Amino acid sequence: MSAARESGRPSSVRKAVWKGYTLVVCEKPDAARRVAEALSSGAPEAFEVGPVKAFRLRDSRGRPFVVCAAAGHLYGLADTVKDRKVYPALDLEWFPLAEVSKGAKHVPGRIRAIQRLSEDASEFVNACDYDVEGETIGYNILRYACGGKESSALRARFSSLTKEDVVEAFGEGRLTKADGRAMAGRLRHAVDFVWGVNLSRALSEALRVNGGYRTVSIGRVQGPTLSFLVERETEVQGFVPTPYWKVAGRFRGDGEVVVAKYATAATLPTSQRAMQVKADCEGREGIVSRVSATTFNQRPPPPFNLADLQKEAFRQFGYAPSRTLQVAERLYLAAMISYPRTGSQKLPRLDLPMLLKRLGEIPGYGDLVGRILSLGHLHPEEGSGVDPAHPAIYPTGVSSRRPLSTEERRVFDLVVRRFLSCFGEDAVKEVRSADIQVGGHVFRVEETGLLVAGWTALTNGARWETTSSRALELRQGDRLLVEAVDVDEQMRAQPVRYNQATLLEKMEREGIGTKATRADTISTLVDRGYASGVALVPSSLGFALVETMREYCPKIVTTSLTKEVEAQLDKMESGRAGAEFFEETLSSLVEQLGEMRLHEEQLADGIRSSISDLGFGKVVLGGCPVCKEGRLWVVRSRKTGKRFVGCTNYVKGCRASAPLPQRGTLRPAAKPCASCGWPIVYIRAGRRPWRLCVNDRCPRKVNVYSMQNLRKAPGTQTGKKFEKD
Repeated sequence: MSAARESGRPSSVRKAVWKGYTLVVCEKPDAARRVAEALSSGAPEAFEVGPVKAFRLRDSRGRPFVVCAAAGHLYGLADTVKDRKVYPALDLEWFPLAEVSKGAKHVPGRIRAIQRLSEDASEFVNACDYDVEGETIGYNILRYACGGKESSALRARFSSLTKEDVVEAFGEGRLTKADGRAMAGRLRHAVDFVWGVNLSRALSEALRVNGGYRTVSIGRVQGPTLSFLVERETEVQGFVPTPYWKVAGRFRGDGEVVVAKYATAATLPTSQRAMQVKADCEGREGIVSRVSATTFNQRPPPPFNLADLQKEAFRQFGYAPSRTLQVAERLYLAAMISYPRTGSQKLPRLDLPMLLKRLGEIPGYGDLVGRILSLGHLHPEEGSGVDPAHPAIYPTGVSSRRPLSTEERRVFDLVVRRFLSCFGEDAVKEVRSADIQVGGHVFRVEETGLLVAGWTALTNGARWETTSSRALELRQGDRLLVEAVDVDEQMRAQPVRYNQATLLEKMEREGIGTKATRADTISTLVDRGYASGVALVPSSLGFALVETMREYCPKIVTTSLTKEVEAQLDKMESGRAGAEFFEETLSSLVEQLGEMRLHEEQLADGIRSSISDLGFGKVVLGGCPVCKEGRLWVVRSRKTGKRFVGCTNYVKGCRASAPLPQRGTLRPAAKPCASCGWPIVYIRAGRRPWRLCVNDRCPRKVNVYSMQNLRKAPGTQTGKKFEKD
C-alpha cells in the first residue's frame, strides 16, 4: 500500500507562537481538552488553527505541550481503480477521508491544521484511545499529516481521562514506543476492505451481467453473522409444535391448599396418560414422603467488560449494543468511567477508599457506598477475562460537568452499581422442597427464598424475592387430601430468535469480530435491510445471500476463515506474527472470487429472486417439474394485477401454473417439495412466516403454518390449501 495523498496547506493558517514543543494528538476534542487540563500546571491556553481547537500549556516540570484532536479517522483506504466493475481490487492506498467518503468534508481543514502544528514541534505523542483503532488513527496522522513521525513518536497509555491517570501516563519513563497494534489495525482495515469491496463488487456484477443492477454487499464478519440469523430462522420456520401434558395436584391440609407439580415425569406425552394420573389420584390421600432444605451462596458478579455491559443494557433497557457503546464512550470522554472498549473483568490498582469516597458524594450513591464501607474490607470480585490494553469498566468518581441524558444516567448507574456489587457479600439463597406420595405417583412443591441479600441489594439487576407459603411448613408424614388434579395441554416452544444482545454473545463465543466492531456489524446488517426487528428476522435478501453463498462460496458465510484471520491479527498485536499472512488471506480471497465468477448466473438467480419487490426482475422459484426445461417464476397478470406461478417456457407450450397468496412478501425455499417436486415458498404477511407448496394439487397438500399464524391467515383452513387469494 502506497503512502496517503496529502492535502495542500493554506497560507492563511497563522503560525503557532511556540516552537520546540511536544505535539500531543488525541482522538476526540473532548479527550484533548481533558488531557490538556490534566497536564497543565495552570489553565491551558486554547487557540484555533483553522477548524481545530488546540491547547498550549506547560506541565509541572515546565515542559511545553500543544494538544490537538483528530476527531476520529482522518484517513481511509480506497482502491486506486475506481471502476466498480473491476475485481479483484487489490491495489490499495490510504487517502484523506474526504476523498473516499462523502460525509467527511471537515477532514481537509483538520489535516491542514495538524500539518501546521507539526512544523514547530520537536516531539510527538500519540494519545489516541489505546486500542487498535486508536493506534491506527494516531499512526496515520503521524505518518501522513506530520511528515513521517510515526516511528519516532511516543505512546501515551491511559484507561481513564481523570487527572491522575493522564499525569501518570505522561510521567517520567511512562511514554514508550508504539507496539504492533498500528500494523495490526492497518492490516485489519486492509483485510476487511479487500474482502468487503471485492465480494460486494462480485455480487453486484453478477446481477449486472444477468439482467439488471443493484448494489449488494457482504463482509468478512457480516457473512457468518448473517448466517447465524438464517440458521436460527430456519429452525424457527421448520419447527413443528408438538403437544405435551403437564399435571398439577391441589392438596388440602389443616384448612390450607398446597399446589404441587407432578414429579414422576416432568411432562406426559399423551392425554391418556395424563388423565390416568388424574383418575388414580383425585380424591385420595397423599403423604409427605420427603422434605428438604438446601442453601447455597452466590458470589458477586465481576465488573463489566464491554460485552457484559451491552448485554445488561439490552436486558434492562432494550438498548442495542451499538447504542450502549456510544453512550459509554460519552461517559468516558466526560471522565466518568474508564475506557469501555475492553474485554477485561479485572480492576486495576486503584485508591479504593478515595474512589469510594468520591462515588459516595455523587447523589444517589451515598447509602450504597456506606454499606460497602461498613463491611470493613475492600476485596472486589473479579472474573477471568483479561485484556492487555485496558482493565474492566469502572466509575472514576468524577461528576459530570453537564446534565446527563436519560441514556447516560442509566448506563452510568449500571456501571456504578456493578462496580459496588463487586465488593458486596455473598447472596444466600434457600431452596425448600417437599414430595407428596399418592399411591405410585409423586408430586413435588418447591419454593425459593432469599435469606441474605448480600450483593444483590447493591444492584438493580437482582430479581430475587423471598417467598413464604404453606409449602415451607410441610413436615414428613403429613397427610393431605387430593382435592383436584389439573391437566394442562401445552405446546412445545419454538426456538428463540436472536436479539442484538444474544447475537453479540454468539459472535463472542464463535470468536468473530472484535469487542469494538461486533455491535457495528450487527447494526450494519439491520441498516442494509438484511435483518430487522427486536427479535432479529432475516429478510428475503438476507436469506438469499446466505443460501447462495453456502451453495457456491461457503467460506464466505462460515466462521472458519474469519476466525483464522482474527487469530492472525491478534498475534500481530502481540508481536507474535508478521504481515506475511496478508498475502495468504489475499490468496484465499482470490480463490473465493474465482468461485463467484464461475457461478455468476446462479448467484444472480438466487439473489435476484429476493429483491424483485424493490424493482429488480421476477422472483425465480426453481425448475419446472412439468416441462423439465423451464423455470417457475412469479408472474403478474396484466389484466387483474394478481400474481401467480408460471413457467418461462410458456411461449414454447408449457402451461405449468399455480395460484399464490396475494398478500405478503414471498421467498423461495432452498429445496422443492419432496412429494411433487414443485417449489416451496415462505410467505410473510404478518410477524410470522408460513411455508407452503405452490402446487394446489400436491399429494400431501403442504401448507404448514407456524402455530401463531395457523388460525390467523386469511382465506385458509387448517390442513387445506388457499381457497381464495
